Amino acid sequence: MASMGKKQVVAALMLVLVVLAAAPGGAHAACQASQLAVCASAILSGAKPSGECCGNLRAQQPCFCQYAKDPTYGQYIRSPHARDTLQSCGLAVPHC
Repeated sequence: MASMGKKQVVAALMLVLVVLAAAPGGAHAACQASQLAVCASAILSGAKPSGECCGNLRAQQPCFCQYAKDPTYGQYIRSPHARDTLQSCGLAVPHC
């Protein structure tokens, strides 16, 4: 049952990311939060990030503070696993 709840959280996170990325005027043109969906398992559970995740994080790095300040999903971006994911990908943790 616990894994079923985790799957629902992952699905909800991906849905939020897609909706926010598609919202007109909701994000800068270069900021595509939906690209972070491939990092969901790393951010939510601490799993090792994939190469695709790290590449997408690098591309979205200028947007991290914008994402972190968003009340809808900032909690995921500011989570300890998100910090670990950034460090695993060789990226600096932003100080917003």
